[in-house]
Amino acid sequence: MTTTLPAAEVTLRTLKQSLNLQASADPQFFSEWQIETGKLTEMEQVYLDRVKGNFLDLLEDPPALENSVKMVVLAPLLDLAGLYRRPFRITTETSIAIELQDEGLVIQGRIDVLVLNQLLWLVVIESKRSDFAVTRALPQTLAYMLGNPEQKHPTFGLITNGTDFLFLKATPSPIAQYATSRLFSLLNPSNDLHQVLAILKHLARLQQP
Repeated sequence: MTTTLPAAEVTLRTLKQSLNLQASADPQFFSEWQIETGKLTEMEQVYLDRVKGNFLDLLEDPPALENSVKMVVLAPLLDLAGLYRRPFRITTETSIAIELQDEGLVIQGRIDVLVLNQLLWLVVIESKRSDFAVTRALPQTLAYMLGNPEQKHPTFGLITNGTDFLFLKATPSPIAQYATSRLFSLLNPSNDLHQVLAILKHLARLQQP
């Protein structure tokens, strides 16, 4: 009998036991995110600075609703990266309910899995709490990225809650491995959107024939 584990219940320990998934200790395993941002045009840099400014304005009048944050930040980012155009198409794969215990309260969130293509995934966390960490979606994201047993190529992903951004890389064979980028945040002094866009554009180029 096949047992199906709900995606919301998947943990890193589950993936290690079922897929023999290992975190790669090789810094070159996920070198694709370690790129220079100087390739961005002046227009792109100016626009991203404006996007961050709009985000900071939202924070001055809390609560900043997650949908507003994603509309202000995520939508222009995907547009600049060219991910609204072929060969990419954004389709909703599924939504996963997740919960976080905090001082006796159950905080509910949702993960929307958006497939840009089979090798590039975007996972968006929606929550009433802006501090719902992107790491909460790490096991579920890896489960989807490694879900195709026939996949022989590396798969890349991006997890965001509208404020923070975390890139992933996973390989299903010959050994199931994964690694993450550093955490990028709009709360950092510099504008991390410059680096996020540069990485997205680089990963998008890797997906094209």
